[in-house]
Amino acid sequence: QVQLVESGGGLVQAGGSLRLSCAASGRTFRNYAMGWFRRAPGKEREFVANIRWDGGATRYADSVKGRFTISRDNAKNTVYLQMNSLEPEDTAVYYCAADVGYGSRWFDAAVDYWGQGTQVTVSS
Repeated sequence: QVQLVESGGGLVQAGGSLRLSCAASGRTFRNYAMGWFRRAPGKEREFVANIRWDGGATRYADSVKGRFTISRDNAKNTVYLQMNSLEPEDTAVYYCAADVGYGSRWFDAAVDYWGQGTQVTVSS
């Protein structure tokens, strides 16, 4: 089992920045690809970004590309999501996720492990 705990959410004005963190415990962190999803009110959960186990590859949803950056620190068992130029449309609950694979399972949200989520609210 892998336990994931998100932090760093909050309320920010449009154009501002937040950094989300996700601390992992349990099985060996470096064996897993890590990533983020989000669910906005009244919408389906959507993929935001993911990062390969070694940090050597990343993917982003088109809606966040150029504004969000995912990174990981395997020594700290932590993955980060730096969110800049936030827009009201980014308002959602953000979920950290982990999976042994880096591929298509992420696009189906069929990953192995989920965190509880952290709320991000962007005011206009």
